[in-house]
Amino acid sequence: MIIDNLPQTRSKYAFEYMQNIAKNVSQITALLEQIRTDSHRNGDSIKLLAASKGQNADNLLAAWRAGIRCFGESYLQEALQKQEALQHLLEPGNTTARNHSVPEWHFIGPIQTNKTRDIAKHFSWVHGIDRLKVAERLNLHRQGSATKLNVCIQVNIDREATKSGITPEAIPDLARSIVRLPNLRLRGLMVIPQPRAGLSAQREPFRQTAALLRHLKISSPDLQSLDTLSMGMSDDMAAAIAEGATIVRIGRGIFGPRPANRESGTRPNIL
Repeated sequence: MIIDNLPQTRSKYAFEYMQNIAKNVSQITALLEQIRTDSHRNGDSIKLLAASKGQNADNLLAAWRAGIRCFGESYLQEALQKQEALQHLLEPGNTTARNHSVPEWHFIGPIQTNKTRDIAKHFSWVHGIDRLKVAERLNLHRQGSATKLNVCIQVNIDREATKSGITPEAIPDLARSIVRLPNLRLRGLMVIPQPRAGLSAQREPFRQTAALLRHLKISSPDLQSLDTLSMGMSDDMAAAIAEGATIVRIGRGIFGPRPANRESGTRPNIL
């Protein structure tokens, strides 16, 4: 448990979502820094991952221009269309691609085994592994890549029957199997707990997940390098950061409320 100065309610960290993505990014970045300070995590690295499912390519480009570099997608075909639409960011000489940096793509949705080929090919991170079969197929299809695929095990911390993820008891066996796969790099754990009211209640499942990672790291020499807790979204990121999150997945806090009709994959028209 991290000692901190966080208030017991989340009102201090509430903010109004705006239609202007650049202003939202500025606001959420400042808020993240405030939470980091209050949690005494000033020296820690916390990655801001834009949960961009349902957003069109124009919105992703607006977030990119505001400083977002990591995008999390949940629907494969939608993601591939947006990746193609933003391909111009990789083109030499394009001023949008400042410092030659490129988007880092994370797959954060449930994984179907028949989608593993394209996921392994087109993403740098996969957050939702909960079966060895999925990990093995990702490993197979990552062969020949210059880099390993970063992966996290998804934990069903509240043991919800309708939610993906494995039970805490099953984590060690799955972790020891994944770490042996040569084309994957196991980074840590991902969790999506049930919604809770109040900062104190929100912190409990994140505290439990952080403890699972600590125990996992000391259980085997092969697991000592685990360094990632992917946890926390727009409504509970303060609680997640207080308990050690290294990646927070923010959708509404960056893009505003998701539109009812998804329009994705179109080539940006705001260049």
